[in-house]
Amino acid sequence: MVEKIERQIIGLIAADRLDIPVSSMSGKLKRMKPKLAQEIEVDGDFEGERVYARVDEEDKMKARGMKEGISKFEEQFPRHGKILRGYIEEQRTLRETHMYFGVNTGCRLTSDDYMGVMSDLGFTEAQSKALYQPLMDASRVLSRKRDEERRILLDTRI
Repeated sequence: MVEKIERQIIGLIAADRLDIPVSSMSGKLKRMKPKLAQEIEVDGDFEGERVYARVDEEDKMKARGMKEGISKFEEQFPRHGKILRGYIEEQRTLRETHMYFGVNTGCRLTSDDYMGVMSDLGFTEAQSKALYQPLMDASRVLSRKRDEERRILLDTRI
């Protein structure tokens, strides 16, 4: 029993220690993606030799919370509550612009493509080469499970 608990705690510590650099990299990548996407000048659709992208705008209703408070306000002040609800509904409709992107069927990104991103994250060439294969193996397993077109939010407007 003691051995089992110790193994579990060791696993937790190892996961926690691995989480720190992976989370840091993840944060950098999450900040990098919108910047990269904003720099791409795609109007409508783009179909290249290896990759594609398209930009779509869609209207979204965003929740704003505070429903109970507004309902109570409406009960007490029906006329003003109706006006307030109207203002809130106006603000809830947003227009979002997304870029959908992916790799064309039968095409792949090269190791140089990936290692360029890794060097942008601060890895040396040797570190990038050492990490490349394990990261690609993990990525392939995850992408098989996902099998979906990717997208990134470019802009949100009311």
